[in-house]
Amino acid sequence: MQRRELIQLGIVSSFLGLLGLRCSSAPKHRLPVAVATWDHGQMAVETAWRVLQQGGRLLDAVEEGVRVVEADPMVRTVGVGGYPDATGRVTLDASIMEGTGRCGAVAFLEGFVHPISVARRVMEKTPHVFLVGEGARAFALAEGFEEANLLTPESEQDWLRWKEQQGTPAPPPSNLENTNRIDADNHDTVGLLVADATGRLTGACSTSGAAFKMRGRVGDSPIIGAGLFVDDEVGAACATGWGEGVIRIAGSHLVVELMRQGDDPEVACRKAVARYRARTGDDTLQVGFLALRRDGVVGAYSLLPGFTYAVMDAAQGMQLLQAPSLLR
Repeated sequence: MQRRELIQLGIVSSFLGLLGLRCSSAPKHRLPVAVATWDHGQMAVETAWRVLQQGGRLLDAVEEGVRVVEADPMVRTVGVGGYPDATGRVTLDASIMEGTGRCGAVAFLEGFVHPISVARRVMEKTPHVFLVGEGARAFALAEGFEEANLLTPESEQDWLRWKEQQGTPAPPPSNLENTNRIDADNHDTVGLLVADATGRLTGACSTSGAAFKMRGRVGDSPIIGAGLFVDDEVGAACATGWGEGVIRIAGSHLVVELMRQGDDPEVACRKAVARYRARTGDDTLQVGFLALRRDGVVGAYSLLPGFTYAVMDAAQGMQLLQAPSLLR
């Protein structure tokens, strides 16, 4: 390579580094791009993609993508049909965020199928970021959201079986880590990240939380910086799995900051997983991170095998991929 070309490459690399990007061989998707956690993320990205193709806004895309999952009773840890808490009541958490920093969230919300829509309304119509419990419910009612019964017969039967296994009428779990394992039947969140054709970003996250959790428990999903973080200067990230561990490392914010320092999305996710393991000492409860850089590069990583994520772009269409894992 000629000296002039080397100098030019160095200038470009330095410029990308200032922007939080680094020259890499990581696969890049053609913008716009939508990515989402787990197998049920396929319906989320398909819906978000369709909204964008029809000229919808980024916020509309992420909201509608998550709403589809929230309304599906077959997804047992998001929205209607989600597993109840230890007292048999379904409580939902959600957050939404733009790359400009605007965000909204709700937690410990009962009786509404679409907490993601309530979270968006918090962002757009209040001076606040986070509403919880009765306050969130009162706000949702004032905004015209209709109440609904979220406990399906299937989830109720699972709860009753769990109660029998506890040996008492309905106690809070004495060991959360043993009663709330994140496995093939408990995929907790749907996290959705979308970049438009210009690289602007939005993200959303929704969950009914860990199955049979203690009454009042809130995980990482509605916490900006833990379950979700979006920054137009760099990229976006969301988390899935054991929320307490993700909160302890501010996981999604950590992934975005590592990308800002130059790490590829997958490398950033791997470092966050390693931080989670070092901080918690846990090798049994699944945690995973999904990241989308503003130029279309996608990456994911998990502690244990089995974390899947969906990706959709104009060049390759829909893909369901398996994230690499720290442990085999």
